[in-house]
Amino acid sequence: MKELIEFMAKSIVDSPEDVEVLEEDGGDHVIFHLHVAEDDMGRVIGKQGRIANAMRTLLKVAAIRKGARAVLEIG
Repeated sequence: MKELIEFMAKSIVDSPEDVEVLEEDGGDHVIFHLHVAEDDMGRVIGKQGRIANAMRTLLKVAAIRKGARAVLEIG
């Protein structure tokens, strides 16, 4: 799932070398922290958060297919 987030983020941003995804165990779910360059933050979030919500939806679907729960935090 970490690779999925990295792939989506690197496809969107101008500086893919600055994309970093950290994985944290939150008990019954996994928390993914996505960090991008300051200039690319707007690209990842999108207008009214549409891109961020789409990324979260795709992550949830991938997690459910593996029998887990996942949360994406951007910042």
